[in-house]
Amino acid sequence: MKNKETKQQLLTTGLLIVYLGILTWIILFKMQFSIQKLDHLRSINLIPFHESVIVNNRIEFSEIYENILVFVPFGLYVSMSKSNWSFLKKVLPIAGVSLFYEVMQFIFSIGASDITDLIGNTFGGIIGIAIYIVIRRLFKSDFKTNKILNVIALMGTICIVAFLAVIVVVNT
Repeated sequence: MKNKETKQQLLTTGLLIVYLGILTWIILFKMQFSIQKLDHLRSINLIPFHESVIVNNRIEFSEIYENILVFVPFGLYVSMSKSNWSFLKKVLPIAGVSLFYEVMQFIFSIGASDITDLIGNTFGGIIGIAIYIVIRRLFKSDFKTNKILNVIALMGTICIVAFLAVIVVVNT
């Protein structure tokens, strides 16, 4: 059983690395291969749900939803990797990575740093943790839960990588 658990953990770690690579490419590099092609924008918004998400005097929810959605897998991966950690201990790396991305965007002048993004990203990770908790209760076993989530994550990762490859090929 230990050998199977080790293989599951290796798969989870590999999928997490691929996920973080894609996430970094999307958030920091805006799906570009050259830093020169990036818009040089340096701004910071420390007021939640303020300027960055208001368009024509209305809140633009799509960006908030996208920020939440893109971090849900992170909550799942952290929960799969560290199922014995407390809830807060699982949330901290998610918020930390989100903060890292916001700070890097500001430092390298490659995007707007926004507290709303940090909140949305962290909330997405929390949703991922909650999904893991629900699935874990259904299957009553970390091994079974991780096995099912790894299969779903592997299929999803293959689809996302294929989709991004098509986008890259079409746009070059």
